Amino acid sequence: MTPGTDYVLQAVSGGRRRRYGGGMTETSFTAGPIAGRETGKGPAVLFLHGGPGMTDYGRMLGPEVADWRFLSFQQRGISPSATSGPFTLEQHVADATAVLDARGVRRAIVMGHSFGAHLALHMAVSRPDRVAALVLVDGLGVIGDGGSADVGAALAARLLPEAAERLQQIAVQLGEAEPDDDVASEQLRLVWPGYFADPAAAPPPGDLQVGVAAHQGTVASVAEHLAAGFSGRLADISVPVISVLGDLSPMPVSQGEQTAALIPGAEVRIIRGAGHLPWHERPGCVAEALASVHDRIAQGEVPAG
Repeated sequence: MTPGTDYVLQAVSGGRRRRYGGGMTETSFTAGPIAGRETGKGPAVLFLHGGPGMTDYGRMLGPEVADWRFLSFQQRGISPSATSGPFTLEQHVADATAVLDARGVRRAIVMGHSFGAHLALHMAVSRPDRVAALVLVDGLGVIGDGGSADVGAALAARLLPEAAERLQQIAVQLGEAEPDDDVASEQLRLVWPGYFADPAAAPPPGDLQVGVAAHQGTVASVAEHLAAGFSGRLADISVPVISVLGDLSPMPVSQGEQTAALIPGAEVRIIRGAGHLPWHERPGCVAEALASVHDRIAQGEVPAG
């Protein structure tokens, strides 16, 4: 696989390096208050993780991104990145842009998952000069509340019995109080299986964490932008776009389809038998989407500059 026109520049040296799964080397870096990782070689892919206010889980993509220069970073709100705000979409876009600057990347394929796919749309609209293409993986939409309420209801319906019991205990203990980061992180790990096509066969969540302030602040920012008509701005996106949707995800497929319909030329790929992390049940689906948008870039479907 060869780089496209101008969206990959030579890697910047520096940062701590260690071996990564499959023999790849991982380089740790910072972009101001933001901490990130880089693996691989080739065209640059910037990964925006979901949440919001959640641990970066870019390593979960594994072989899906083995052929790429893969950049992922911890969004602000959780250490080792800044734990202070502002927790707005504008700040998250600025942080993502700072990561590209720090790594010497002029323009990248931006791949977002869940909330990260929604953030990728904001980046494409406000910083089109830094985005070569979009791969939107089971993303939060732009219609109504983006699908948030539907996801919550679906996750509640998919709870494993022991998780439902523990969540009820937590609810009683909290009463009217808001959960702190530790409690919110436990709640996330309890609902985690529901994100998969078969909750009983879900992989372990590992040490996923939630930053409550980052989550609440960013959710409020998303709501403000949706209410202000953000969906109308998607018509300005002119780069290749592929939306990868799990048909058994708690996120309604309709949200991804409706969002893609607002973007000129966007393609939708519905992955049968897959959940919210579709690469888990159907390995290769994300890698294929990345290869497809790269081919379109090579054919000239990307703005010059």
